[in-house]
Amino acid sequence: MTLTASPARKALLTEAAKRILITDGAFGTEIQGWKLAEADYAGTLGLAKDQKGNNDILALTKPEVLEAIHRAYFEAGADIAETNTFSANRISQADYAAEHLVREINHASAQLARRIADEYSARDGRPRFVAGAIGPTNKTLSLSPDVNDPGFREIDWDTLVDVYHEQAAALIEGGADFILIETVFDTLNAKAGIMAVKRLEAELGREVPIMLSMTLTDLSGRNLSGHTVEAFWHAVRHAKPVTIGLNCSFGATQLRPHVKVLSEIADTLIMVYPNAGLPNELGAYDEQPETTAGLVHEWAAAGQVNILGGCCGSTPAHIAAMAKAVAGLPPRNVPVPPVATRLAGLEPFIMAA
Repeated sequence: MTLTASPARKALLTEAAKRILITDGAFGTEIQGWKLAEADYAGTLGLAKDQKGNNDILALTKPEVLEAIHRAYFEAGADIAETNTFSANRISQADYAAEHLVREINHASAQLARRIADEYSARDGRPRFVAGAIGPTNKTLSLSPDVNDPGFREIDWDTLVDVYHEQAAALIEGGADFILIETVFDTLNAKAGIMAVKRLEAELGREVPIMLSMTLTDLSGRNLSGHTVEAFWHAVRHAKPVTIGLNCSFGATQLRPHVKVLSEIADTLIMVYPNAGLPNELGAYDEQPETTAGLVHEWAAAGQVNILGGCCGSTPAHIAAMAKAVAGLPPRNVPVPPVATRLAGLEPFIMAA
């Protein structure tokens, strides 16, 4: 089947060839600042469980909160808005008895981000993009949650593909340009997300560009399923993602060597959005915007990144500082690696020609 090419992919590549682009920062940090009560989350939906902390449901009950956050990030210089849908999937929303609202949450969140992105684009003519954010869920395909039964899984492949497909379809219908499969702690979960998007493409008859972002769980540079950064890239390169990168993890300092590795091997855009350092003993993030900006500036000056932003603990001030720090620096040149058969177990393997 021949798919209609995505104009959003073309536009993003065009803009990324001109300058280092900026994606937004954390939503959780900003939502906490509103000090919402449970009734604010719950609204009039009449759900059976307490909704405090269900940030995704705010697209239905308090959209003005999300709108203010999107606007703050665009004012700070963001080119990309990520939808507030990290846990807006059937598995995660079951914890709140809201799984039947998954489509509605994702559609509303994408519509909101799309409207504001288009408004800012109309103001100055600079393209703004919407990435439909899909988190990893709270289940894993690669690992057993029962140490006494290594073969046990709480979920199977087909179910997870269906879960991701439901979310991705609503995000694209709502106006998202890309599907961002982020905070990948299990590479097999990410591959289920890729399969879901490929199924959606076949249904729509058009390309749905994918963004992929891995999260590292130890300082050796592996995710929870054990893959190195290079092995992860080999495992997902077939999806032809418009961006590949790293997010969350430990903060910019500890990500430095892994950003370098990925920038040298990936023949697509590199997008990195680290935490604002490591949390303190109270779980808060103390790293100041100028500190984070100075660290990511090093990557930009070394020609290692195309898109920068923030994850946990980051704020509009962090994004503004990043935008200022990389202004005028040239974007990373996308390499053209030699043709080879590249495979992956937990480690990468390149077959000799």
